[in-house]
Amino acid sequence: MQDSYILYEGCISMTGSEIPRLSGTEFVVMNLLVSSRGEMYGLQLVEESDGKLKRGTIYVTLGRLEEKGYISSRREADGPGAASPRSPRRLYKPTGLGARVFHALHDAGGKAWLKEALA
Repeated sequence: MQDSYILYEGCISMTGSEIPRLSGTEFVVMNLLVSSRGEMYGLQLVEESDGKLKRGTIYVTLGRLEEKGYISSRREADGPGAASPRSPRRLYKPTGLGARVFHALHDAGGKAWLKEALA
């Protein structure tokens, strides 16, 4: 018997084979964003990943997750009187759907799937 997971607050029930898939890199990003309980910027995700994410692929992965509707982003506001030469960063956070998909995948695969993705 397959486990079922509710992804849309009681509207749609999905079995294990119907749960959306995430690549290992997407899973690592979602794990960091969901566990942070706040917003993170791209290079911060790379730093926090202990080498699992790379500078050259993080923004492609973030763009793909945003297209899927699993994360949202916003441009960092300039501070008052900011004359910094640095461009404003883009901050990312999981959407409700993204958090539900992540938790469903985490629960469906158990700790073994998480360990494999984070290895």
